[in-house]
Amino acid sequence: MDQFLQHLLNGLVLGATYALLGIGLTLIFGIMRVVNFAHGELYALGGYVAYAAVSVFDLNYFGSLILAAIAGLVFGALIEYVLLRKRDLGSIDEVMLIMIGTMLIMQNTELLAWGGVAKAVPSPFSQEPLVWGEVSVSPIRLFVLCTALVLLAVFYMLIERSRFGLAMRATFQDRDAARIVGVDVSRIYTATFALGSCLAAVAGALLAPVFVVSPTMGDLANLKAFAIVILGGLGNLAGAALGGFALALVEEFGAGYISTAYRDAIGFLVILLVMIVRPQGLFAGKERVG
Repeated sequence: MDQFLQHLLNGLVLGATYALLGIGLTLIFGIMRVVNFAHGELYALGGYVAYAAVSVFDLNYFGSLILAAIAGLVFGALIEYVLLRKRDLGSIDEVMLIMIGTMLIMQNTELLAWGGVAKAVPSPFSQEPLVWGEVSVSPIRLFVLCTALVLLAVFYMLIERSRFGLAMRATFQDRDAARIVGVDVSRIYTATFALGSCLAAVAGALLAPVFVVSPTMGDLANLKAFAIVILGGLGNLAGAALGGFALALVEEFGAGYISTAYRDAIGFLVILLVMIVRPQGLFAGKERVG
């Protein structure tokens, strides 16, 4: 039972950051219908901002999270404004090429700037784990879990309880009708891409002290983000959050009870099985809701 609780706790920590990653991607797809192949590189951007802030500029880790969020917002807004604003988003081939090109440029820029060696971000917390009976967790993992849950709650309130969120949901449901009632759809697109990119960057910064930062870290993050979106149901924000937790728990229990060598393979195998049984995703309803 203690081993089960330990794996459950580890899965929840990872799942909270997976949820941020998945929500950011499904937000962009749900509102703009853009398949953002650069999403994983925005996750890597957050990790490198945290590394640069802590290890190069000698700032504290908590400040680096704010810098990562700002970097995600700015880069996301620039990508939408410079690369997508004047494009026909209905032209899937063109948009996909733009996003794949953006992904490659960002990844190679990181490689040029930081080299191919993985970087470690020092944790601001004690290395001594917090122990409850036979269950233990490092302070940094507990901080990651609590911070990610707070961000998820703030994001929910933003989407569901604010005028900005109302405009986003209106654009999601019918952008032409949203324009008629006075919503500036172009600004909503910019804000959507910026917010989705911000969530990815914060997820990368949060996990930077837990794992390591490398130029290829965005590749696996990209795959998992798309897996989470598909698992939760395309365009379903709540489904993306639940899908993130589901994928993390499957990976953690698979690694714990089968083998750590197959952690990622087990998660993707379960997703393939889900797609065979329920192609629309586990949490998709009769219609997609923002």
